[in-house]
Amino acid sequence: MTTVLVIAKEPRPGRVKTRLTPPFTPEEAAALAEAALADTLRAVATAPARRRVLVLDGETGPWLPPGFDVVPQCTGGLDERLAAAFAGCDGPALLIGMDTPQVTPELLTVDFDGKGFDGYGCDACFGPAEDGGFWALGLADPDPELLRGVPMSTPATGTVQRERLVAAGLRVRDLPCLRDVDTAADAEAVAATAPHGCFAAELSRLRPVARR
Repeated sequence: MTTVLVIAKEPRPGRVKTRLTPPFTPEEAAALAEAALADTLRAVATAPARRRVLVLDGETGPWLPPGFDVVPQCTGGLDERLAAAFAGCDGPALLIGMDTPQVTPELLTVDFDGKGFDGYGCDACFGPAEDGGFWALGLADPDPELLRGVPMSTPATGTVQRERLVAAGLRVRDLPCLRDVDTAADAEAVAATAPHGCFAAELSRLRPVARR
């Protein structure tokens, strides 16, 4: 079975979802980040996994469900932090962030050995994001060097990362493209795709306040 890694920041005002401000205050942006993280962790908690790990920058809170190991993020750039998360795994691993609260357990059910829906195995799975990044990266044999040096948070991040996998000779299975929550427009679009989650409920609660 696969280890599922969630890399996240503690949802503290001024440290998360800063591009939501404005129209939201830092406190409201943090509340939306907490709701997104709660939805993400709930999906991971119900997906099949050998181990569930929260790779956290900050402290845990009541949003953390049982069943997760919590490890601190290392220092350095995002590529180094992602690489270190994979380095701590001793078998197949899937890493996601906290920016796609619409994720489902089904999307997180990855199969590297070919026993899944199409009967073909793969060495890596890659979930592109609409902004040019990626929301998921799975490796049958986690190798931190596949991530080190990839430029993060650019429109070309996803392309470069996927090309790195292909250049290493890996068979890559593409997952559906998802939209990250970065801006208020993203928040509206994502909430519409997952209207029954914590994120959509929190956005609905805050929306009238943000429009005053």
